[in-house]
Amino acid sequence: MKVGISTASLFQRKNCEDALKFLSDNNIDVAEVFLESFCDYTKKFGRVLKKVNKNTKVHSFHVLTTQFEPQLYSLNKRASEDSFKILENVLKCAKIMGAKNYTFHGPARLKKTPIVLNYARLGEITLRIQELCAKYGITLTYENVHWGYYNFVGYFKELKKYCPNLKATLDIKQARQSGVEVFDFIDEMASDINTVHISDVDSTGKMCLPGKGEIDFESLFKKLKSVNFNGAIILEAYPADFTDIEELLQSYNYVKNMAEKIFS
Repeated sequence: MKVGISTASLFQRKNCEDALKFLSDNNIDVAEVFLESFCDYTKKFGRVLKKVNKNTKVHSFHVLTTQFEPQLYSLNKRASEDSFKILENVLKCAKIMGAKNYTFHGPARLKKTPIVLNYARLGEITLRIQELCAKYGITLTYENVHWGYYNFVGYFKELKKYCPNLKATLDIKQARQSGVEVFDFIDEMASDINTVHISDVDSTGKMCLPGKGEIDFESLFKKLKSVNFNGAIILEAYPADFTDIEELLQSYNYVKNMAEKIFS
């Protein structure tokens, strides 16, 4: 088990490569790299990231979701195939920078009309995505997100019937925004969890850095240990969650110290 920080936590403060360098310079154990736009989805940018990173293992990466991930599932063949071409460029970048896991969001629930989920079709396409990731030595990890298809317990289990090797990313913030108890997601994902995104929330409901709010991380980590979690716990903060970057490093140390006690 490792503890790290997402470069997304420095969004609007530092560009992706500068954020990764900052994490490396501060000897953060692991990172999740947030590729921010199409200009990042290249082998050239992968080499930039590799060059600036001296000390931090890149555990995972994710992308600006609605740019191409939903279109991987499009009924329009041109849109779908174009999206798979973009995905392959992303994977080439990720392989160069050393990422091992792809935090994946999938289709979005944009319309108010009810969605009838065709798990056979979703599974077939997800398996294709998973196999393309494997070609580059990367594991596909499906994340629970409140605006995506995986915003209720049961979706991941159904998808696994068609993609037995599919792994998961647990986001405690997204669970709360979905109105789902995070422990219920853990029970479903169980030993398939590769990555955990953590944040905190105060008494007013405002998001904040871990250790500054009311979330019981000790109980959360013990629950994760009970399902044999051995991946990476990643701090994923929003710009308004803290004022000074030093606060982010302090929160990292708080989480790391607690995790080491519980998982040791």
